[in-house]
Amino acid sequence: MENNHIKIVTENRKARHNYHIEEQIEAGMVLLGTEVKSLRSGHANLKDAYGRIKNGEMYIYQMHISPYPFAYYDNHDPLRPRKLLLNKSELKRMIAKIKAKGFSVIPLRVYFKNGKAKITISLARGKRKYDKRESIKNREMKREIDRAKKRDY
Repeated sequence: MENNHIKIVTENRKARHNYHIEEQIEAGMVLLGTEVKSLRSGHANLKDAYGRIKNGEMYIYQMHISPYPFAYYDNHDPLRPRKLLLNKSELKRMIAKIKAKGFSVIPLRVYFKNGKAKITISLARGKRKYDKRESIKNREMKREIDRAKKRDY
């Protein structure tokens, strides 16, 4: 029996609204000590974060991890690029999809799994304005149906 204790630090709620999520991948992150301590206290934001390939490796940019308030010196830069730890096969497949099909890499969630900081990244394609309207319309119709069912009981 495997004990996967997961503590979610932050989620990118807007991602599902702004993008069609095609594929999700779990990756580790290369972090500094003060970043890990700040993450454990829940001080992170994925609002404008995105992934990019640099020198054959995947990095996350614009992910904000607040400086750790109790660090005496040598605190980290809140917006520094952070390297992701991926399998070579996953990385090659992602690079091919990004270059060929025009996908973006969008982080969805940062969490701790068995004490290790992990990030769920997705290959996503941006939604157009009419796609967003259709998503909202479908959500509203589903709510109406659920309300009608609830009334009937």
